[in-house]
Amino acid sequence: MKVKKAVIPAAGLGTRMLPATKTVQKEMLPLVDKPAIHYIIEEAVASGIEDILIVTNRSKTAMDDYFDYSPELEESLLRAGKSSELDAVRRPADTANVYYVRQKETKGLGHAVWRAKSFVGDEPFAVLLGDDIMMAETPVTKQLIDAAEKYGAAAVGTQRVSSEAITKYSSLKISTLEDRIFKVIDMNEKPSPDEAFSEFAILGRYILTSEIFSLLEKTPPGYGGEIQLTDGLRELCKSSDMVAVDFLGRRYDTGSLSGYLEATIDFALKDLAVGPWLREFIIDKAREL
Repeated sequence: MKVKKAVIPAAGLGTRMLPATKTVQKEMLPLVDKPAIHYIIEEAVASGIEDILIVTNRSKTAMDDYFDYSPELEESLLRAGKSSELDAVRRPADTANVYYVRQKETKGLGHAVWRAKSFVGDEPFAVLLGDDIMMAETPVTKQLIDAAEKYGAAAVGTQRVSSEAITKYSSLKISTLEDRIFKVIDMNEKPSPDEAFSEFAILGRYILTSEIFSLLEKTPPGYGGEIQLTDGLRELCKSSDMVAVDFLGRRYDTGSLSGYLEATIDFALKDLAVGPWLREFIIDKAREL
């Protein structure tokens, strides 16, 4: 199973980050000096992905512009002799082959993934959610690809969360295959604590086969009146092998204000240009409290 394509659903309205997302796409909010979606594209490319489809909506044209050349800006930087800035603004357009399709109606994550059917064809593909930023030594998508290839199966990324937090995610029913890798038996979307299969939640990364599209076509609206990807995955794991990978790395929910701030601080601390200054700034601020 060679995975060379990825889909990034990015058509959501960003309601958890209002009012900023009234005019700024949540995927374009900066983490230090790059928008959040740039990190997701870099993770996909570092995992061996060559072609990436971003599922957008009619108000999200800024992503198209970001992953394109900007002749006027580049010419201005060139004339000013700002070579490092020129390299920085051209780099996003050269990172990968990026394509776009619109989700014309807000019908849920499952419908957004289904919109990638023509792009994917019959190939296996990765799905990286636009809200979930990962910090990991080995890219999380690569960890899933390795497991999917080893077992000839679809794969989902997982980590254990609290019994209170599981109500926000998809809960997995699993059995152990090896250290950090499990067979997926069943799952449910945003269960109550009593309904949860386990505290292992699906967290923003998937390796899927094209079989998911025919299943999503038949999936009725579920939780929240939307077509849920979890409902399609539930059928997929009954008809095909699926594994869950307890991935190594830190996941940030940048669709929430607290997750966005955590990611901003952690990524800034690792940045060679601003990290030392920020560390001292935080220490000084803590002393004032």
